[in-house]
Amino acid sequence: MYDPKGNSKEKTAQSVQFVEAEPPSHLRGIVHRFLELKTDGELLDDYRFHALPDACTYIVFDQLNVNVAGLTKLRASSEELNLGKVFHYANIRFLPGVWQSAREQASYGMVGKPYDGDLPLLEINQELADADFAAKQLVLVGLVEKLIEQKLVVANPVTEKIFQHLDDIYSVADMAEVSGMSARQLQRTLKRTTGFTPHDFLKVLRLQQALIGDPSLSYADQSHFIHSFRKATGYTPGKYSHKFDV
Repeated sequence: MYDPKGNSKEKTAQSVQFVEAEPPSHLRGIVHRFLELKTDGELLDDYRFHALPDACTYIVFDQLNVNVAGLTKLRASSEELNLGKVFHYANIRFLPGVWQSAREQASYGMVGKPYDGDLPLLEINQELADADFAAKQLVLVGLVEKLIEQKLVVANPVTEKIFQHLDDIYSVADMAEVSGMSARQLQRTLKRTTGFTPHDFLKVLRLQQALIGDPSLSYADQSHFIHSFRKATGYTPGKYSHKFDV
């Protein structure tokens, strides 16, 4: 299955905590992880959050300002976001394609302004603010269950088939074949449910596979891997591993 690495931590920033937890079994076709990212105290310098390319959608809660929350997703290239010297976020990372984007518009990057949408995110943020991570997960599970009841999140059979056959996919044609769709049907379905074209979706999947295993499984050769990695992240693989922990 798709097991994305959503961010990387600067090796010099030892006072930043990043923890994640798997959802309960009944939500594993919907949620990839529950996350918490926070500082232990004030950092000496602003923290640059390196958001890796992935196809997931996130609900983000700013625990230092309960009026700030939102729905966000990433692009096919990485983003470096300045989180400042003190921060505390709780997130839900949804699997690609499960969020019904036609019903709620997602923005790009982290959330930085008061939430004014229709979801009960501010009420949830109030509940999360004083809870430890274990208690936060219970609140987030309850939110996801309500979103499922409202059909705002729905398991995506097309992306599930793709994830089940990741090791057999080397091209968009392979992706269409394992999905049981024509290339045109796949184009429409992925664009509607993930926001990505099949080509960009495949690029994200290849990069994510390379981050957790042997690049040769996803790329034709080493030079192709280096070129694609640098285009997506802004770093060569060597410089990236020197600067960040994934």
